[in-house]
Amino acid sequence: MHIPVMLNECLEALITDPSGIYVDGTLGNGGHSAEIFLQLKAGGRLIGFDRDLDAIERVQQKLKSGEGKHVELVHDNYANMTGQLDRLGIDKVDGLLLDLGVSSFQLDLAERGFSFQQDAPIDMRMDQQSGQTAGELVNTASEQELADIIYRFGEEKASRRIARAIVEAREKARIETTLQLAGIVERAKGGRKGKKTHPATKTFQALRMAVNDELAGIEQVLETMIGRMKEGGRIVVLTFHSLEDRLVKQFFSRHVPREESLQQGGVRRIFEEPPAKWISKKPLIATDEEQTANPRSRSAKLRAVEVGV
Repeated sequence: MHIPVMLNECLEALITDPSGIYVDGTLGNGGHSAEIFLQLKAGGRLIGFDRDLDAIERVQQKLKSGEGKHVELVHDNYANMTGQLDRLGIDKVDGLLLDLGVSSFQLDLAERGFSFQQDAPIDMRMDQQSGQTAGELVNTASEQELADIIYRFGEEKASRRIARAIVEAREKARIETTLQLAGIVERAKGGRKGKKTHPATKTFQALRMAVNDELAGIEQVLETMIGRMKEGGRIVVLTFHSLEDRLVKQFFSRHVPREESLQQGGVRRIFEEPPAKWISKKPLIATDEEQTANPRSRSAKLRAVEVGV
């Protein structure tokens, strides 16, 4: 069952004008989008993006324009958002939501190859119509490339040992399935040893992020969309691991003015245009009740800024 993470917190941070234009850059199963659309009034407009065609088709069944408000769904990477908004004749928007968690539907469908819980070909592409699969990456990248990917995107200390084990295994036979790969990683790390988290978790995360070029996409959408926000518009981002959260925090911090004392007296405000202010300086996290009801919310952090103030 798909449960949108920190739904109320996202809506409260995002919506300032119910007749405005809002963008959900990561539709998933449409949990956040459906609630945003419910809160819109006549004149309101929701634009939803997802690079997964299955997500677009699922949400199309749920959301229909009506009562003076409109919804449009776009099958594209959110990194290409500004070009798509140009195509739709949209200049400025009132709010942007990015939920950077992997859709539970992608994780739960074995054939998508994201999870080591079920056996399937190693795919992990969010857009199944284009790009290299994680299986192709695992079977062709050099040992050094694999080690770098696993260390950078998975923050996995055993990255070199895992990369070596992958290369040794594929020399005997091509690595075809998620359970094969998970087993290789588990043996390279010396088994589970009573740990709750599977030894392959960080490696699978790293491969997924590399195949989908996720960090570059986040930077791209933030860099291009902050200039497309209306005065007082909000950008709200849900992250699920430290790399994403650090990137978002650093990006927002560059736009939040800070004061620097001048030698000759007085102060000057230093910031990148356009200026922004924190909705909450510390990231919001899910309540204890939500974390109990939805374990996927435990690692979520919500950061939000208001632009042009």
